[in-house]
Amino acid sequence: MTDIHDLLYRLGVTANYTGFFHTAYAVSLCVEQPDRLLLVTKWLYPEVAKQYNTNWKAVERNIRTVDNIIWEKNRPLLEELAHGPLTQKPRNAQLLSILAAAVWTEPVEAESHKRYKEPSPPIQVG
Repeated sequence: MTDIHDLLYRLGVTANYTGFFHTAYAVSLCVEQPDRLLLVTKWLYPEVAKQYNTNWKAVERNIRTVDNIIWEKNRPLLEELAHGPLTQKPRNAQLLSILAAAVWTEPVEAESHKRYKEPSPPIQVG
């Protein structure tokens, strides 16, 4: 979850917003089970609400606040994560999808760099 927290901080969202934690938990659930993004109001928000002892409407509102903060504070990084320009602020499910994809790809890229930087030992012949 620290990867998600780091990403949110880079995007300009700080932990003094309840939505910071709701968004981070929602992204972690989407990384575990991506099909939650298909019906966020039925499959995702209720699970986040249960974790934080609130209702799904508060979760939706708090994630929307995070979306607004990101759009205002670090739109260029959001567009980089989305792999292209965004003509309008993404809806909650789109934001969660972008963030989940960013979290999915970071470890893979780091692992591929590691493989290329550490050559295998020479083969002993004879």
